[in-house]
Amino acid sequence: MILEENEKKISLLEQELLSLDQNDPKAPLLKDKLKALKVETYSNLSAWDRVLIARSEKRIKAKALIDKLITNFVELHGDQYYQEDYSIISGIGYLKDKPVTILAQAKGENLNDNLKRNFGMTSPEGFRKTLRLAKEAEKFKRPIITIVDTSGAYPGKGAEERGQARAIAENLLEFSKLKTPVVCIILSEGGSGGALALSVSDYIYMFENAIYSVLSPEGFSSILFKDKVPVSEVSEVMKLTSKDLYEYGIADEIIKEPLGGIRYVGDDFAANLLDKLYNKIEELEKLKEEDLLNNRYNKFRRIGSDL
Repeated sequence: MILEENEKKISLLEQELLSLDQNDPKAPLLKDKLKALKVETYSNLSAWDRVLIARSEKRIKAKALIDKLITNFVELHGDQYYQEDYSIISGIGYLKDKPVTILAQAKGENLNDNLKRNFGMTSPEGFRKTLRLAKEAEKFKRPIITIVDTSGAYPGKGAEERGQARAIAENLLEFSKLKTPVVCIILSEGGSGGALALSVSDYIYMFENAIYSVLSPEGFSSILFKDKVPVSEVSEVMKLTSKDLYEYGIADEIIKEPLGGIRYVGDDFAANLLDKLYNKIEELEKLKEEDLLNNRYNKFRRIGSDL
């Protein structure tokens, strides 16, 4: 793969640049070479390239976004039925001066953290926790921000026994009726019902290199083509990139990323996204309750009829 090969070269150049003294005459030449390679690598990405970037271990996780955007964040735990699900970071905090509820699917920063968070795959108790806090937000008239980053809901036997399908279905139903603004951010992977359970909202932002689909390219290739068609080809057919989703009217706005994907939340990037979220929530809060619900209903009816 050209992307993977070039990223190895980029990594080596970055390491070499870090090892040099800033006054070294080689430094400007290496910087120019690195910039040119990045432009060549990331200027014409395929759908499969974006899948790889969305899944990259170097990519930011939901916690980094929360830490940068939300002040005085207090995490709340448990579904009051079974147990805590660490694949969901949920709680309350401030977006500038505005109290908000945050419901975020969280992948880990390292292997141990990923094991704790089940690699971002949510179990029924995680979905029940998000619904519990969403209803609390509705009661206290707090806007909700959801962050989607999952390859899919956890498909294990225990999850099915504890009502995985019902938990997702209840989220879809109840989020469609919430009498408070809901804004969704598709951060990296948006896979299947696990993503959809947190995506019923008034406005959907999608990061430039994020993906959003009914299943993974590997699953699509296996089920429809018995693994005879490469995932790089089926990714194009699936129309899972932010550009595709924007053109279909599913994503309302694309968040531009640095070349190669977002690997840390810079101050300028955070300030820009903070303003976007704040202004959009302000706009939604001005709507009458009836108009808010009708607009949300019509948004998803329109998507369904257009596809």
